[in-house]
Amino acid sequence: MNTIVLKFGGSSVADNEKLNLVANKITTLYNQGYDIVVVVSAQGKKTDSLLSEAYELSKNPSNRELDVLLSTGEQASISKLSILLNELGYKCISLTGWQAGIYTNNVNQNAIIEHIDTERIKTELSKRKIVIIAGFQGINEKLDITTLGRGGSDTTAVCVAAALDATECYIYSDVEGVFTTDPKKVPEAKKLKEVSYDEMLDISNEGARVLHNRCVEIGKKFNIPIIAKSTFKKDNGTIVNNKIESQKIKSLVKNDEILSVHIIGEKIDFIHVYNLFVKNEIMPIEFINNANEIKALFKSSELNKINFIIQENLSDFEILIYNISRISIIGYGISNDTNILKQIISILESEKCDIQKIDINNGKIRITFKTTVSNTILETLHKELIKPE
Repeated sequence: MNTIVLKFGGSSVADNEKLNLVANKITTLYNQGYDIVVVVSAQGKKTDSLLSEAYELSKNPSNRELDVLLSTGEQASISKLSILLNELGYKCISLTGWQAGIYTNNVNQNAIIEHIDTERIKTELSKRKIVIIAGFQGINEKLDITTLGRGGSDTTAVCVAAALDATECYIYSDVEGVFTTDPKKVPEAKKLKEVSYDEMLDISNEGARVLHNRCVEIGKKFNIPIIAKSTFKKDNGTIVNNKIESQKIKSLVKNDEILSVHIIGEKIDFIHVYNLFVKNEIMPIEFINNANEIKALFKSSELNKINFIIQENLSDFEILIYNISRISIIGYGISNDTNILKQIISILESEKCDIQKIDINNGKIRITFKTTVSNTILETLHKELIKPE
């Protein structure tokens, strides 16, 4: 019998009303004869709330204990959904990451799934049970709980789909799929019917939150179609697969959640400072060594950890921290089209943008600004570069 994996994000399971909507989608597919595995995130903003509570207790909480704490959000979601489905008359069982056989490496807060022992999942499916798995979490060789980082439930879903040789993996959220840009920033954005794994990976890596980057990598490796669609609207969504259209702009991503950190002072030991961040599991986006200055870019979500490292180890240096924006223009092979690049440069020049640098590779053109910029420049680029079908 065909197995389908469904993943529902935090907004989809935020309250009992939405849980009932999710249950209806699950049971509809179950009644069609499919074996159903469901992966869920923590409800609403529960993860953010738990993080905030932890940082009220400590400026530098243990990553191990953060994983223990944060994993409880998904555990609440799976139990509630399982209670509801059983009440509706459907055989259902909830499994935490470790109960589902999800084994990771020993990294806390950003673990990588190394293996899934599917015996328990297959046993429950053989009894025609709906299996509900806590996303975002697993267990390491020490039997400690680990979490996969933000968006990790997407990764759980696609990994489970790969391990079970599922026919499809649906990623449900509050958006209808993958768009030519963020429709909340540019209302004229158009939904894409299809996008390649490589293009989707660039879109995710540049800050779009539709799909987690690691789930796309796994989907590509095992050639699992990923369908991103809305929980709340009847729509076909966007299919992520191996189909590539060359030299066509697919999407523009504006990321305002980048920290620019300048560490200024004489005799800065570049490698020592870099290692301070890495050993605390903070991976810089960029790390540049200039004369008496290190210029680095980080994700804004790392601010608390960065401030702690600075206070403990770099207090003798002058430190500047501020947010900047980056716009990435994504499409396979677009760097080979000089007309596209000329058009982009012309728009940036006319808008009098304060640009730090422009990066170009085969799949994307990235513009990093010296400050945060308004969505107006994104709107202009989208209007000029995305052509109607």
